[in-house]
Amino acid sequence: MSILHLIMSASTVVQVVMLILTVGSILSWVVIFQRTFALRRARKTHQIFEERFWSGVDLNELYRETPSEKEPQGAEHVFRAGFREFNRLLPKTRSPQAILEGVQRSMRVAWSREEERLTLHLVFLATVASASPYIGLFGTVWGIMGSFQSLSMTQQATLATVAPWIAEALIATAMGLFAAIPAVIFYNRLSAESSRLLGKYEDFAEEFHSILHRNLQGRAESGSA
Repeated sequence: MSILHLIMSASTVVQVVMLILTVGSILSWVVIFQRTFALRRARKTHQIFEERFWSGVDLNELYRETPSEKEPQGAEHVFRAGFREFNRLLPKTRSPQAILEGVQRSMRVAWSREEERLTLHLVFLATVASASPYIGLFGTVWGIMGSFQSLSMTQQATLATVAPWIAEALIATAMGLFAAIPAVIFYNRLSAESSRLLGKYEDFAEEFHSILHRNLQGRAESGSA
């Protein structure tokens, strides 16, 4: 009654269920490792950029520092989107409100793209976490139904004859839990980490918006003087 023997001797439907759960578990671990490393890089990139931003460097110089061929990420993406829109609207209109609204829209679009990037494939983890127990339960129910059908054809049913059938059916439930539990844990963890980073990006956007607002006020006061 080894596990491998029980899996190989299970019905076709139960074997298909186990295969689906195995594939789902493998893919979920791939997503877990990939998103863990991606969030770690995003956290480090954000820290480096914020240190540079708050070091007192001129904003135009900071904007020129980032190569145009490099795709910005995180708060840097929000900064570049907002500052590019600021420089584009500044010579076209004298209304500080119109400029700031345009900057805010650009930063909101950049923030939304960062949200998509940080939460990439997390829906798959949530799907595995919620669906795997039910898929495993379906395999268990199907296996038990098959075992009772086979038992109905025998003259005498003993524990020795019932146990292998029940065991192979319950393996499907065990595999469903094996796939679901890590997916639930890491989905919650990765979602929380993504939310923290997105909150930092949003805070940076608000602070950057305030800086540009003060910049426009200074320009208006110097122009009126």
